[in-house]
Amino acid sequence: MGRRRDTDRITARVDSGLAELTSDPDRPGSWTLSLDGAPQSHVDLTDPTHLEFEYVRRLAAALDLIAPAGAPLRVLHLGGGALTLPRYVAATRPGSTQRVVEVDGALVELVRRLLPWPTDPRLKVRVGDARAVLAATREASYDVLVADVFAGARTPARLTSVEYAAEAARVLRPAGWYLANLADGPPLRYARGQVATVRTVLPRACLVADAGVLRGRRYGNLVLVAGRQEPPVAELTRRAAGDWFPGRVLADAELDRFAGGATVVRDEVATDSPPPPPGIFSVRR
Repeated sequence: MGRRRDTDRITARVDSGLAELTSDPDRPGSWTLSLDGAPQSHVDLTDPTHLEFEYVRRLAAALDLIAPAGAPLRVLHLGGGALTLPRYVAATRPGSTQRVVEVDGALVELVRRLLPWPTDPRLKVRVGDARAVLAATREASYDVLVADVFAGARTPARLTSVEYAAEAARVLRPAGWYLANLADGPPLRYARGQVATVRTVLPRACLVADAGVLRGRRYGNLVLVAGRQEPPVAELTRRAAGDWFPGRVLADAELDRFAGGATVVRDEVATDSPPPPPGIFSVRR
């Protein structure tokens, strides 16, 4: 594996492309992981509760609110990156059992060497295909499934269908939760379809995102929270409104209108999520 390193930047060829680790000049011990120029993760090795990316803070807010504070959870993470959320869960919910599935073995080894996570026998990282691992997972074995899988800045088609969503629902306990990072832009056709698709098997849901993204004004991340019981909408709304970059929560009738008319995605017609607009990451970095 080729690698170039200077004082604040490390580049390495991994299975899925060119990985780059960039140190954060404002936070010693913090690094951003990018793949082929697209930011994937930000980790603070000294403070795993510091979450730089807004969509990760929204996922973390959901993790904070779906169970009593500090209570351990069983969490399956589809998509590993630099293990930002697994580190967060380990710090905020000690004793949690976590399994991380990442398809890129070279990336896992890079992160293990250069951004090592604390030794924890309850935190296991497995190299494998997310859907294949999901299919082999025992029924009702997790409290939470976090889906944050991207290949070339796009979610693979096989992780967007109702057949996939049914497998996700199968491995969740009756009171379990599915949390997904959706990336989309105008006219939000993909996000609407994902809400409609997931709600066929996990009908109680809400969506958290920047107001501009929800109004179809720009490309961005939307966090879907879905389960078999009502999500903590009021608390999520307060957390989203008080964020560094305030967001909105759609639930109930608003979410019905958002997904209204969207077609449920099936394996035979599934496609990758839309690509980000050209230059979007160079502008934000």
